[in-house]
Amino acid sequence: MTEQTLSNLLHENRRFEPPAELAANANVKADAYDEAGADREAFWAKAADRLSWAQRWDRVLDDDNPPFFKWFTGGKLNAAYNCVDRHVEAGNGDRVALHWVGEPVSDQGAESRDLTYAQLKDEVSQAANALSSLGVATGDRVAIYMPMIPEAIVTMLACARLGAPHTVVFGGFSAEALASRIEDCGAKVVVTADGGYRRGAPSALKPAVDEARSIAAGAGHTVEKVLVVRRTGQDVAWEDGVDVWWHDAVATASTEHTPEAFDAEHPLYVMYTSGTTGKPKGILHTTGGYLTQAAFTHWEVFDLKPETDVYWCTADIGWVTGHSYIVYGPLANGATQVLYEGTPDYPERGRWWRIIEEKKVTLFYTAPTAIRSFMKQGHDIPDQHDLSSLRILGSVGEPINPEAYVWYRHVIGGDRTPVVDTWWQTETGAMMISPLPGVTHAKPGSAMNPLPGVTADVVDDEGHPVPNGSGGYLVLTQPWPSMLRTIWGDDQRYIDTYWARFRDANGGQGYYFAGDGAKKDEDGDLWVLGRVDDVMNVSGHRLSTTEIESALVSHPYVAEAAVVGATDADTGQAVVAYVILREGAPESCEKELSDHVRTQIGPIAKPKRIMIVPELPKTRSGKIMRRLLRDLAEGRGVGDTTTLADSSIMELIAAGKAASTED
Repeated sequence: MTEQTLSNLLHENRRFEPPAELAANANVKADAYDEAGADREAFWAKAADRLSWAQRWDRVLDDDNPPFFKWFTGGKLNAAYNCVDRHVEAGNGDRVALHWVGEPVSDQGAESRDLTYAQLKDEVSQAANALSSLGVATGDRVAIYMPMIPEAIVTMLACARLGAPHTVVFGGFSAEALASRIEDCGAKVVVTADGGYRRGAPSALKPAVDEARSIAAGAGHTVEKVLVVRRTGQDVAWEDGVDVWWHDAVATASTEHTPEAFDAEHPLYVMYTSGTTGKPKGILHTTGGYLTQAAFTHWEVFDLKPETDVYWCTADIGWVTGHSYIVYGPLANGATQVLYEGTPDYPERGRWWRIIEEKKVTLFYTAPTAIRSFMKQGHDIPDQHDLSSLRILGSVGEPINPEAYVWYRHVIGGDRTPVVDTWWQTETGAMMISPLPGVTHAKPGSAMNPLPGVTADVVDDEGHPVPNGSGGYLVLTQPWPSMLRTIWGDDQRYIDTYWARFRDANGGQGYYFAGDGAKKDEDGDLWVLGRVDDVMNVSGHRLSTTEIESALVSHPYVAEAAVVGATDADTGQAVVAYVILREGAPESCEKELSDHVRTQIGPIAKPKRIMIVPELPKTRSGKIMRRLLRDLAEGRGVGDTTTLADSSIMELIAAGKAASTED
């Protein structure tokens, strides 16, 4: 990635300064970088002091056995106590913790429910008592397979209260995917619902749990109990002695429960992410360091003022963003937030903007794939809503194209809101690289710099830092509090996956390799280019799919683009682009788009083929499945589509015609 790498999109001349009032009153200011640089451990100890500890730690960072680092060893705390009880004890029990909005809308309006911190404390205590009665004890694992309803968060916190690590599985995953996770972590209990709502229709969940239990039993693992929330009222199969209704077990339980303090390194949750071997990787996060960094970064990056802000992260709790920036970070900070069950365009395309207007949302955190889908619709729909309450916008999940960034800031933020483009991973547990809204002169498309207390760099194949204006591999050079501790049940895979590539001069553990390519621009600011697997080699030139996609999206006709490298007899690989047009764009514009890429980047990056498509194949978390597009471009047809949110998309793409853009 370091030779002949394009740098066109690093020449981004637009700059957005922090609003003066925000800068003057920011939670974190420029001196934080110097403070962290002078004494990193003291910096993180100060951040940890924002939490309530039952017993203070003996040592901030234990680096005696790298890469199995530990943080705040000797310290004890309870994550649920920090997220709920302490706010009630501080006199903030009447503060709304969750403005829940259901997807269904009736003549009486949207289904909704507000939970104060006092009410949340009672429900978490009841759920902890109920889980205990079902046999869950400290160290037992609980699988959660639920829609975006308050009971999902209540269950996570109840598990944390008991010291029972949870694994949350996205409600759109198959029974097989659920079973593999249940088996791998050895879940004793599964918490689910009869179903949830998706585009106005009930979508069943309990049948997948029943099937997953059967699959797990065939592999020798027994799920002892299934706790079921009645959400949709659908008929479900029932096994007495195993299945238990939430309203029978939880609603009748005592609201009195004393949380136990656990060691800072006690496992909090296992989050499964895709692995190259096909077997999902169970990323283990522990309690003290994770909660410290999740809470601190939420407070610093969103400049949270819990007394006045209303925060909304649109992620699902089945993903790490939902764990860190819906559950643990915001609730540890005493935030008031929106929790929405449904899709962004049901029953109207402006559903999100209506919610922002009605709930007076001030801090909004979403993914570039959602932003680009709204770009396709234009500005008329958001313009119908009062979005003036917004003061900070965030982006998460993948690099954001510069034009999508500018559209987001202009149309949704009214040209007054900073955009914090955050880079982090399931493995990092919390934000690592991001602008600070009261400090950073932001550039569209750049994650800018590591946050205070975080050390990152871009290195070449030998692990040497590259100069400004060059590209390479994104690495983290020192341990951080919210880092993964291992892969569940497989320490060697943890070493091989994340630490083996870049060792230090003595052959010991060196840098953490994130798997992403990145560049430093002339100012030294960081641009994340996506997974190194998505880099193409065209006539000896290493080209980033992200850069070519951003060049395409910068054309006024294009809402979204996906680029892959297809095997080519002449050039090794050829650039093939799949493009979604904005409303009103002409249908035949392939040559114009290809010429635009040539102008923006250079002849080497000009797509050999461009296909205009209605949608792109995406996983349920919104990531584009370029592998399927590459298979199609190379004539292999449509492969396995089971992980897609909508498997019919590939059939539509395969039925289309690709236009050659060669002169």
